[in-house]
Amino acid sequence: MFVGLDLGTSSLKAVLVDDRQQVVASHAHPLRVTSPQPGWSEQAPQDWWAALLGTMDALAAANPREMAQVVGIGLSGQQHGAVLLGADGGVLRPCILWNDLRSVAQCAEFERRFPYSRQVCGNIAMPGFTAPKLIWVAEHEPEVFAATRHVLLPKAWLRYRMTGEMIDDMSDAAGSLWLDVGGRCWSDAALAATGLGRDAMPAVVEGTARAGLLHADLARRWGMQGRPVLAGGAGDNAAGAVGLGAVQAGSSFLSLGTSGVLWVTTDRFRPHPQGGIHAFCHAVPATWHQMGVTLSAASSLAWWARVTGMAESALLAELPPEITRPSPVMFLPYLSGERTPHNDGQIRGSFAGLSDATTRAEMTQAVLEGVAFSFRDVVDALADAGSVLHDADVIGGGSHSRLWVSILANVTGLALHRLAHGAQGGAFGAARLARIAVTGEAVAAICQPQQREETLVPDATMAAAYAAPLARYRALYPALRGAMAACPA
Repeated sequence: MFVGLDLGTSSLKAVLVDDRQQVVASHAHPLRVTSPQPGWSEQAPQDWWAALLGTMDALAAANPREMAQVVGIGLSGQQHGAVLLGADGGVLRPCILWNDLRSVAQCAEFERRFPYSRQVCGNIAMPGFTAPKLIWVAEHEPEVFAATRHVLLPKAWLRYRMTGEMIDDMSDAAGSLWLDVGGRCWSDAALAATGLGRDAMPAVVEGTARAGLLHADLARRWGMQGRPVLAGGAGDNAAGAVGLGAVQAGSSFLSLGTSGVLWVTTDRFRPHPQGGIHAFCHAVPATWHQMGVTLSAASSLAWWARVTGMAESALLAELPPEITRPSPVMFLPYLSGERTPHNDGQIRGSFAGLSDATTRAEMTQAVLEGVAFSFRDVVDALADAGSVLHDADVIGGGSHSRLWVSILANVTGLALHRLAHGAQGGAFGAARLARIAVTGEAVAAICQPQQREETLVPDATMAAAYAAPLARYRALYPALRGAMAACPA
């Protein structure tokens, strides 16, 4: 038996997986994000630990026989967060999360200090990444920076608490802006640009490698017969790719979660930072990936539901079962800034084209279409980076809406495959990595593709109908950016 743990932003999830790769049990514990100032996003690592204990305790109570047989544990987690530890290993301040925007100015400073960062790290410096956060801490909380002896990413901190070992995997480390992504090792120059050295970093291993043993007292607490091996694991998107079987060059998926991701696996390091494309290590050896990100995907619909005071399902129920014409309203989904292709942490969202005849249903449709237009930007940016996609598996909470997936297919031009078990996500991928770490089985043998339930192909008529709205959508970004610059808040 194998356990997969996924430390997300909104919850920590655990799955218990048997030798036939069947999920026999799962449990999740909610997490809370705090925002001390506008644009800031933090969590207390101690809350992650409480969530882990509660989740694993619940699994053990409900499935004692299966938990006794657990031999491997895999970790997946939200990327880019900065957990700062003092000399005693204690947490010095709340973790600054991936969607925190405070370090915009520090991104430029990082690239000034390390002019070759884009070629080495594979990415434009963005406030979501870890390295700029440390420059911000050094400038604004110098006493905290001076006391910092180690910096861990979120799931690496969980591993530290579970095993006493400071270890992380390549895919997660690649999202820090401290990794030489092509060389799959820490970059001394990148670390120096933030006033750090390798002694502050965890060891880095492949996601399939053995990376510590569970503390004996935790194994006893959860009724395990021995001390399970922990795998190197993966960042959340890489774990999702492992769970989907996207481990061969050219395999791709679209994640319609809180944020939106379009991923393609590559057999070499192929950076294209000028288009806002991320180039990271995969969680499996000798493999990389390219990825575009839209920061507010399913969260755009969740925001609209909060504003209207309605459930998301109720909003979607007001739409027809099939969209036959674009909404007359435009929605720009830049609620938290945008990554691909704009790399703009300051831009904010907007509705455009409203009239006294506008209906709530038209605005809901505009939200779905605006997210789809943002994904089309990512499709085109990936094509510029050398990855021309024709289809993708689609996962995430938004994938449960067949209507939304059909809009995405028509706007992006991709054939989108809805999956029978697409919600298993990062925790399932982490369990697969745990199995490989324990057994040494081949990646391709274990990481088989998921069963496809339905494929939605672009409708030629609707694809053509979206051409003009897409052009308006793209024209609105520079206009909105200019207006915000001329009249700042």
